[in-house]
Amino acid sequence: MQFLKAFLFGGALCAVGQILIDRTRLTPARILAAYVVSGVFLGALGLYEPLVQWAGAGATVPLTGFGYNLARGVREAVKSDGLRGALLGGLTACAGGIAAAVFFGFLSALVFRPEDKS
Repeated sequence: MQFLKAFLFGGALCAVGQILIDRTRLTPARILAAYVVSGVFLGALGLYEPLVQWAGAGATVPLTGFGYNLARGVREAVKSDGLRGALLGGLTACAGGIAAAVFFGFLSALVFRPEDKS
């Protein structure tokens, strides 16, 4: 049942993104930014945590989950470190995901030899 919940929630986020691409003049980059900001906003209000509890990876893996993780990291760091935590908390909370994205992007570039399309 956990896999079904993750699939439904993550799939719904992807479907909304695809509808926004198809039916509006928003670019994918703006939709990406909107998803991250909405995750931060919902996380700051405490509304994203119930979604994480219900959908698991379906809520933490997409871009909204990245925004939620940033907000959570900042909130926890501010409690322990004050103003310094507001500046470093987001990076500390997301460091593993950011490092993995950079590493696997680099690895993909080595394996697939990207070329200029022009």
